[in-house]
Amino acid sequence: MSSGDGTLSRVLVIIPTYNEAENIETIVSRLRRANPGVDVLVADDNSPDGTGDIADTLAAADPHVHVMHRRGKEGLGAAYLAGFHHGLDEGYDVLVEMDADGSHQPEQLPLLLDALGSADMVKGSRYVPGGRVVNWPKYRELISRGGGVWTRLMLGIRVKDPTGGFNAFRATTLRIIGLDEVASAGYCFQLDLTWRVLKAGLKVAEVPIEFVEREYGNSKMSRAIVVEALLRTTLWGIDHRAGQLRRLAGRVAGKARAAGH
Repeated sequence: MSSGDGTLSRVLVIIPTYNEAENIETIVSRLRRANPGVDVLVADDNSPDGTGDIADTLAAADPHVHVMHRRGKEGLGAAYLAGFHHGLDEGYDVLVEMDADGSHQPEQLPLLLDALGSADMVKGSRYVPGGRVVNWPKYRELISRGGGVWTRLMLGIRVKDPTGGFNAFRATTLRIIGLDEVASAGYCFQLDLTWRVLKAGLKVAEVPIEFVEREYGNSKMSRAIVVEALLRTTLWGIDHRAGQLRRLAGRVAGKARAAGH
């Protein structure tokens, strides 16, 4: 069930960055034009290309833009977790994950925010009707789609794009799911959050988005991230299925004892 439908007026969009000097000004400008009421937090991992300095310039010119300077490259998951804690401490009602490279289009954010009115987490989905991927290498799409199929099989969930990274959360949702226990990164970080929301009995909705491959800079995807996602998903799936078997065995044993009386 939903965690409640209270006010969702204060929105913070968290944009993690590492060497995104070619993209950060464009994505923040687009976000502010398309969504003038939201605040932006750039969480920079001490980018050597000067991304953090550019973000500081943007923040100096716009009170809705803020910058978190982190010590170094600690991974996507760690940057988002720091951003979540900052947003929760500052009293935001909604926290949004968005990539810096333009693959998540800021103009589509209202779709996620509207859907959050009746959900606890909303995913911008590439793989529901109306969603699409533009200019992505075929092998990347195959990895992404294959990971989604494997996840649905292992965890028994219906989410079509479990590893998608354009996500909106109610603040109440993030407080419920245990952020301090999250240790995963990359694609697996997004799946971890989605799985935690579902296990908490909360509602995850998906809205179609157009995902556009970056024009500038290098993708942060790596073999290690893919392997982590595969291993963690498999372990979560084994634990989930084992729990189902234990509960089934308990019900059978209970019926047997009741029948013996």
